[in-house]
Amino acid sequence: MAGSGERARHWQYAELPGVDLLRARYVRKTFVRHTHEHFVIAAIADGVEVFHHGGGDQYAGAGALALVNPDTPHTGRAGVPEGWRYGAVYPSPGIVAGIASETTMLRGTPGFARPVLDDPYAGRLVHQVLRAADEGNALAADTLLRVAVTRLLRLNGGALPRREVRTAGARIAARARAVLEERMTEPPSLERLAGDLGVSPFALLRAFQGAYGMPPHAWLTDARVRRARQLLDAGTAPAQAALAVGFTDQPHLNRHFARIVGVPPGAYQRERKNVQDARRQLFVASGAWQNRQLSQMYRPTAQSRTAPSYGTPSASGSPSDCPGSPSG
Repeated sequence: MAGSGERARHWQYAELPGVDLLRARYVRKTFVRHTHEHFVIAAIADGVEVFHHGGGDQYAGAGALALVNPDTPHTGRAGVPEGWRYGAVYPSPGIVAGIASETTMLRGTPGFARPVLDDPYAGRLVHQVLRAADEGNALAADTLLRVAVTRLLRLNGGALPRREVRTAGARIAARARAVLEERMTEPPSLERLAGDLGVSPFALLRAFQGAYGMPPHAWLTDARVRRARQLLDAGTAPAQAALAVGFTDQPHLNRHFARIVGVPPGAYQRERKNVQDARRQLFVASGAWQNRQLSQMYRPTAQSRTAPSYGTPSASGSPSDCPGSPSG
């Protein structure tokens, strides 16, 4: 990856449980259609990302955010020759729901209404969260994450539609999914699966695509990678995780894992181990250090020409963006 100018780090911070973090620069990288269990909040720093979402291509350039709700199929690729550089946070649905209940008037399950939002201020907040996590500043990381999510929900929030199985096709798709989950390591052929469900292969394809946004084989690969992540989080070696979820070997897992998560499984697991070690030796910063970090300006580096700061959330945005002051 280094030789191509591409680089990525996918990690967690012990003091932000339920949140994945990512910094990356991609040029030739292509993400296949996949989903996430968590929300995707990706702040584009340079270049352009293109991702297929909701039936069409979406374009997110510098200063914009790519926003994807949980379990929503999407892809990802560069929209310009030089690629794109971004930082992303992946908060769990429970975290977002908790923030929404405290700081907004949204009803139902909260989510994002539009997949692209042009809001440089919110983008800076995302990069500040990553910077705070890097520096071990729990107070800043937690505060800035909550301010960012609150702002995005107020600008672009709405209730996610409830998924109810009403049609015969949707019920068939749900039954097919249950079979694939149960037989992940030895899935049946499409014809066999359709026959067991009493429908034709093409009828099953249409029903599954309509319910889950991708054909059964693509959904199965996505599900295998999700389960592999759980095994890697628990300390299972990548080679063993590959076989446990139905891939033929570790290179097979490596290829699909990198095309969905963005980093190889070995690098992903090393970061998880670092978090586990950090939880054993939690560092609690002094109040003076915390205050100094919150007022410190972000200094640009060779990899980051855009310079967010740790200024208080209301310094460059509306005071109503601060958690604890609900509004519609």
